[in-house]
Amino acid sequence: MATIDANPASGTRDLLPDDVTRRERAFATIRATFDAHGFAPLETPAFERLEVLTGKYGEEGDQLIFKILRRGDHEASGDADLALRYDLTVPLARVAARYGSQLPTPFKRYQIAPVWRADRPGKGRYREFYQCDVDTIGSDSLTADAATLVAVTDALEALGLDGFRVQLNSRRALRGLVEAYGIEVEQEGEALVALDKLDKIGLDGVAAELAGRGIGSAAITALSEDLSAADPAAAVRDRLERSETGVAGLAEVDRVLDLVGDAVPVTYAPVLARGLSYYTGPVFEVVHAGLDATIAAGGRYDGLIGMFQANDVPATGGSLGLERILLLLEAAEQAEAGPAGPEVLVTVMDEDGAADAVALAGRIRAAGHTVEPYSGGGRLKLAKQLKYADRRGVRVAVIRGADERAAATVTCKALATGEQRTVALDDLEPTLATWLQA
Repeated sequence: MATIDANPASGTRDLLPDDVTRRERAFATIRATFDAHGFAPLETPAFERLEVLTGKYGEEGDQLIFKILRRGDHEASGDADLALRYDLTVPLARVAARYGSQLPTPFKRYQIAPVWRADRPGKGRYREFYQCDVDTIGSDSLTADAATLVAVTDALEALGLDGFRVQLNSRRALRGLVEAYGIEVEQEGEALVALDKLDKIGLDGVAAELAGRGIGSAAITALSEDLSAADPAAAVRDRLERSETGVAGLAEVDRVLDLVGDAVPVTYAPVLARGLSYYTGPVFEVVHAGLDATIAAGGRYDGLIGMFQANDVPATGGSLGLERILLLLEAAEQAEAGPAGPEVLVTVMDEDGAADAVALAGRIRAAGHTVEPYSGGGRLKLAKQLKYADRRGVRVAVIRGADERAAATVTCKALATGEQRTVALDDLEPTLATWLQA
């Protein structure tokens, strides 16, 4: 009988205990940061009705939605009416429309949860991955956009990351760019999709893609000249100042820059578009040179909630790409994997001592320590149990054989140093407290 391939599905991975421990520590750090900024936690379902998700992410994004086939008679047809969530922002918009009257204004929330995309897997890019989002619903003030930037970068710094840079633009400035460079209004979407790839495919690649999407040669030439200038941002800014829409967009960018001040290492990025079609105002990306990839991003999406109700509601937010962030932390050796095991292991020296070990573990646990009694089978050799304890990252082994039970004593062994001490049973808790505090 042939065996089944034990590898996880492409684009996914198994998380072993040390991985989960590292991840949970990162979650805790991010939660603490967002809590400190006044955001509240929220949870939404892992899947949504297909109509909730489609049409929100642009043409390319919609193709990456994981659809769930209908059950029963519809299964063979390939019809789908549900889909795994693509991000955490669209579900938030649905929640805001559904529960708006029950929520404070502005409503500040964060969510840490998995999302799914039918993308091509790569380094730091999975089909199933976690996002950490922070959003403000109900405020049209650019102060909320600035607060998002500060919260996101504070979280990155709290995780121990440095060396990142923040790029800022405005969708209004991009509309001004389309106007200023003579691109037809109906070609705006095509142009922005191409321009947003500048960091990935370079200027020549962007020019070729613009031409392939039907953008006029005069506009491509002007864009190429400005984007290859010594200071591309200044060259594009000068061009935008000839457009009323461009001036308004630049005012948004400058206002956010003024609000964040020196708190965030942010610069104006003239062709940053963010591919998601629901953005309406300032947009940003956080890029780290160590990975040469985006580790956080976001922007204002004042029209998204209006898709679920009669009126628009202003909103802005950001998202951290946890998988890529963890790669950076591991590479920099700043993320302590830490042992996933307990602090203490109570050994079992003979079958008669098994019940005693379970009771002793309960006593140690009641004192506030993480502990387990040894539960392996086979011969109860001390060396085998100590090897297991070391592999689990246990700090102290508590040894109590027949002699210790008869004398009402216990032997404690610090695995890191090899120090061993036999103490009265009544002195176990203070001994562990001292050793584990060190």
